[in-house]
Amino acid sequence: MKRAPISRRERPAKKALSREAIVEAALAILSEEGADALTMRRLATALDTGAASLYVYVRNTEELHASMLEELLGSLDLGRGRVPWRERLVELLVSYTSLLYRQPVLARTALFTWPSGPNYQNLVEALLALLAEGEIETGRAAWGVDLLLQRATATAAEHATRNESADPAADDSALADAIRDASPNTHPHIAAAAGELMAGGAERLAWSFEVLINGLLSTPRPARSERRNRRVS
Repeated sequence: MKRAPISRRERPAKKALSREAIVEAALAILSEEGADALTMRRLATALDTGAASLYVYVRNTEELHASMLEELLGSLDLGRGRVPWRERLVELLVSYTSLLYRQPVLARTALFTWPSGPNYQNLVEALLALLAEGEIETGRAAWGVDLLLQRATATAAEHATRNESADPAADDSALADAIRDASPNTHPHIAAAAGELMAGGAERLAWSFEVLINGLLSTPRPARSERRNRRVS
């Protein structure tokens, strides 16, 4: 018996390809299959298209990761509330760092490729608003935002890289042993601080932001004449 032809009109239409659809599919792969599975080829398969088609919307993997991070930034609580501004600022920075902790591949990308969409702009605006509440002048706050985000991003990227070691627990244990076993005769300061060098966890992260905030409150920017670019010999 001859098989009846199937009209194209009866086939489900493919979802239109767009930057938003690509980011959505990439985040789904990252969540369900992990970072190793997130390749342009796998992404193209998920979207029922060719890999070359993706490059019309994202130039490279780094831009894709930046767009994924931009999407995730929309989930952040931007520090609005009645608690003191410093507390809200630290909570926002810790939340941003934690978001990157959960997405190691994006944490490393964020070191050199920043998102530029509205969610990232909202994050920067919120940080500047909180610093303004602390009566930190605009120029100092602008430089301070860069410093605070660098701290958060570098911390998350370091965490991600260490966790991708073949045996991160063994690496941490080896480091802890080396510190604990340091001789008071040759390394007296390490020996004296051995109990604190590896301590802290989440409290240590929050404290590091407090240190930076204290610096912003007390350290003026250099005078304009001292900020001119100098040629390095």
